[in-house]
Amino acid sequence: MIAAVSFWEYLGDNWDRLKDLLIEHAQIVLMSIAIAVVVGVGLGVLTYRSERPRLVVLAITGVFLTIPSFALFGLLISPLGLGTTPAVVALVMYALLPIVRNTITGLREVDPAVVESAQGMGMGRWRRLARIELPLAWPVIITGVRVSTQILVGIAAIAAVINGPGLGKEIFRALARVGTPTALNQALAAVLGIVILGLLLDIGYLLLARLTTSRGIRE
Repeated sequence: MIAAVSFWEYLGDNWDRLKDLLIEHAQIVLMSIAIAVVVGVGLGVLTYRSERPRLVVLAITGVFLTIPSFALFGLLISPLGLGTTPAVVALVMYALLPIVRNTITGLREVDPAVVESAQGMGMGRWRRLARIELPLAWPVIITGVRVSTQILVGIAAIAAVINGPGLGKEIFRALARVGTPTALNQALAAVLGIVILGLLLDIGYLLLARLTTSRGIRE
């Protein structure tokens, strides 16, 4: 009971700082996922029709996801320095595979008869893509974006090792103070913030998917 009270007291005493770190964490995740969506959907659109380019892109983005985060952040220090820039670059790399893969899968699952009908109506390739294929593939694409976002919410905490923004700073401070009375509460507060952020973003994606997917596709 004492530990629980001390944690809530710590949360109340440090709320303003934790709130600012939570906002920083959300900003870097959303910034990175926005860039990853543009790049990932673009790569998916460019390669979903051709087997060799498709396999190459999936292989490269798959390799990105296997690189240990500490190693990748460390490798980016030399060309990009410390702070937000290398953190965003690393997070975009980690986010690409689910988005690219789901974009390709969604576009390839579009019924060929629907595409042929649109072609028969005189629609060009890019118009068919924008008006028919991408809207039909959208539920699969946004699922990939949801997965990537949840990956980034956790990995963004490690960006603190290169002075990146977010709640990871609080976790690393707590690790540096292990054994002190506030270290555990400090770490728990940051972890709780990350979990809550992940849940809120996932709920947001569910609402976005419902609002942006046509009723015919949902049903």
